[in-house]
Amino acid sequence: MKKKSALLKKIVFIAVLIYAITTFIKQQKILNTYATQAEDLESQIAEATEYQQQLNEEKENVNSSEYIEAIARDKLDMYLPNERVYVDNEN
Repeated sequence: MKKKSALLKKIVFIAVLIYAITTFIKQQKILNTYATQAEDLESQIAEATEYQQQLNEEKENVNSSEYIEAIARDKLDMYLPNERVYVDNEN
């Protein structure tokens, strides 16, 4: 009877140990996934912050004559009077 109870205790102990190890491994994989996601989100936050700074700088300069002139040239193809514009037609 003592042998059966000792054997049963060993089997239960080994089963609990195997369960604990597999649970630990699964949780470690989940933690690694979360760490990767956290790094990705941090890089996205950094990019968004940089973009926000660029937009704030543009917002401050939106009423300046240099900005208005640059937008008129780039987007509207407008130029100052007597200003010559050369277009290269080589392909």
